[in-house]
Amino acid sequence: MKGSVIALGQWRGRRAAAHVVDGQLDDLLVDPDGDVPRPGAIHRAIADRPMKGQGGVTVRLSGGARGFLRQARGLRPGQPLLVQVATFAEPGKAAPVSSRLLFKSRFCIVTPDAPGVNVSRRIRDEDLRAELAALGTDRVPEGTGLILRSQAESADPGDVADDIDRTLAAAAQVLSDADGKTPALLMDGPDAHAAAWRDWPLPDILADGANAFADHGIEAMIDAQLDARVELAGGAYAFVEPTRALVAVDVNTGGDTSPAAGLKANLSLIRALPRLLRCRGLGGQITLDFAPAAKKDRRQLETSLKAAFRADPVDTALAGWTPLGHFELQRKRERAPLVPR
Repeated sequence: MKGSVIALGQWRGRRAAAHVVDGQLDDLLVDPDGDVPRPGAIHRAIADRPMKGQGGVTVRLSGGARGFLRQARGLRPGQPLLVQVATFAEPGKAAPVSSRLLFKSRFCIVTPDAPGVNVSRRIRDEDLRAELAALGTDRVPEGTGLILRSQAESADPGDVADDIDRTLAAAAQVLSDADGKTPALLMDGPDAHAAAWRDWPLPDILADGANAFADHGIEAMIDAQLDARVELAGGAYAFVEPTRALVAVDVNTGGDTSPAAGLKANLSLIRALPRLLRCRGLGGQITLDFAPAAKKDRRQLETSLKAAFRADPVDTALAGWTPLGHFELQRKRERAPLVPR
């Protein structure tokens, strides 16, 4: 089916949102299994003890959870501070948190510690950029920053103004609760449905309700993401397998024995890789074991990787080649990993 569909439903008892483009699952958000700190959540935390040799301090969050704050010089044990959960925690570890707060909504991001009004570079119309900047400048108090997101390009100016006002009010409320002797959750991170509304473009079809997933075959698409094997073009295939330490991606040429088989399989994997990682919620260290290809092809593979991840919404750093010929990526853990119960 041509066009885009956003379906809001549930998968195995958890809230989930699926973005389907031309009949293929393009993005997927699934709530984590259990009560864990969500990325984007803002807590009044209590500083605990410094972690010598790690350049940070542990903090106590609400509900008995713990966070780890890097570059936390000058904090004394027992001091309250506002922190925002940056990524999902690895099993058995404290959740990474940041003291730089971002209040993110569909059309804007409020940055209390970074004054100034900025407009997304994806909005290229200079007249519209000026209008949006003026709209924000008229509303933002001195000392507070604002970023107008690309979604504001096609939105009604009144809707953008209302969104700015609501986000500023939410930020002011949270900042007013900074002092206190106990940890507290001041603003929770978005669940799958809220994050989809906030970050995804408007679709051709919006499906919401008890049968949203069933009507569009979403459950089968999600179940397919649990299979480590991925079929690629030309009979090639790959395995995407998360471990405790890293995500291993192994590329194979299949039955193709032509001289260019390795390069073709690797390029096919690269084109699919951002989508595969998004839909499976995978992050952290990712190691690519490419199919055999000539060293002269490495530059082409790197260029293709940069192009593939340029439009991906999850921050991904291309670390480079290892002495053994693998390629490493470092990807932000902002999605709950897709694992069966």
